Amino acid sequence: MPATARAAGLRVAPARLAAFIAGLLHAAGVGKASATVAARALVDADRAGVPSHGAMLVPMYVERLRAGSVSTADRGRIVSDRGGVLVIDAGNALGQVTAQQATRLLAERTPVHGLAAVAVRNAFHFGAAGYWAEALAREGLVGIVMSNTRPLMPAPGGAERVVGNNPLAIAVPAAGGTTVVFDMAASAGAMGKIRLAAASGAPIPEGWATDARGAPTTDAAEAIKGMLLPTGGAKGFGLAFMIDLLCGGLSGGAIGDAVRALYGNPGEPYACAQLFIAIDVAHFRDLRAFADAVTASASRVRESAPAPGHARVAVPGDRTARTRLANADSCPLAGETAKALAGLGASLGVADDGLFEQC
Repeated sequence: MPATARAAGLRVAPARLAAFIAGLLHAAGVGKASATVAARALVDADRAGVPSHGAMLVPMYVERLRAGSVSTADRGRIVSDRGGVLVIDAGNALGQVTAQQATRLLAERTPVHGLAAVAVRNAFHFGAAGYWAEALAREGLVGIVMSNTRPLMPAPGGAERVVGNNPLAIAVPAAGGTTVVFDMAASAGAMGKIRLAAASGAPIPEGWATDARGAPTTDAAEAIKGMLLPTGGAKGFGLAFMIDLLCGGLSGGAIGDAVRALYGNPGEPYACAQLFIAIDVAHFRDLRAFADAVTASASRVRESAPAPGHARVAVPGDRTARTRLANADSCPLAGETAKALAGLGASLGVADDGLFEQC
């Protein structure tokens, strides 16, 4: 790979990138079908402009697969099934694999019960929560997806990590098979974005994090050793705390620091917990009428007057949808990520067939 490409990054064909990532995961012991599920979800994050949840994670995934803290199983074990409420023990399988299992169960059960939920324990990182909420919305369901993480944020006034930046996504169906998707982490900035900044030597915005002493910092390397700050102060902390209780509490899984560090000891299971909830719109009202109402409300927001300095007004998910469309044929890949993937391919005997030579 040319040095200029490593520095500037690449644009690669999403299908080729997904196939290569699937090959890496398969070479690390994951079944072909499961490897493809995970790879597609990761590449979608890169296409959507969220590289912190994309291909940059693959070397860490493979390291954990090799160390045994991530299982090569193709599904989790259902430990409780009460019709509309299920609990899955993921057994530390790839998070995308058990997330697909959970969303497929909800697609089957929710039309029967009106509302259904799947709680997952002993889970692993599943990428972007919005990806899975949107999958439910495409089934005509309201999708609500959340996960806890290892503690990264202090309580208001505190100087110790006590709760994760636990993501929450809500997706609703709109007219024409489209969706409106809200996807957030409870921190002002994502740890994955901070790691990307650290890798490139770039600063992070003020208000994202503190150093290990609790002092505000814009140094990404210091932020990794320190703490993330909640978005919205006490409100963001409170939301993260409740997500932690719901995910870990309902699943019978980990809460708080029982969730381990994602980039910590690769031999120690991450052991997060997740909650997937679906609502069948048709049990409340006509699905088409609901979807039309969603679209009308979204249009009202988009057509509202922009403030000075802003070209347009958007609803949740608009920027992601535009970015995904713009990257339909080629998606950006950071140079350091491309270098890491190429090296991983060489170590696993997976040929990249010139994928990373494209600028």
